[in-house]
Amino acid sequence: MARNVLGEELQPCNLDPLTGFYRDGCCNTGADDLGVHTVCTRVTADFLEFSASVGNDLSTPHPEFGFAGLQPGDQWCLCAPRWQEAFEAGVAPPVVLASTHAATLEWVQLGDLVAHAI
Repeated sequence: MARNVLGEELQPCNLDPLTGFYRDGCCNTGADDLGVHTVCTRVTADFLEFSASVGNDLSTPHPEFGFAGLQPGDQWCLCAPRWQEAFEAGVAPPVVLASTHAATLEWVQLGDLVAHAI
């Protein structure tokens, strides 16, 4: 059973839009998840603009991949290194701690996540 950053059972992040590296609604990870999609966030307009500016446009729909594009307020499993990058840029989106995988702590300080907790 996967654990969250609080040491408890990992809770789902979002089912609509369906998120997670494995598209199971959870921020689960494994050896094939090279991006470490483990931080459950509620994306903001500022974050989406930042993400697009650094090469990852999460707002534009890509129906060929079953991706409708994100809107502010959507919950989404972000890559831990991208969340840290956004944090350092002052635009980190809020975090759902119960749904953020413990593997995130290899990239991000728990105190920073707690400070951005919903």
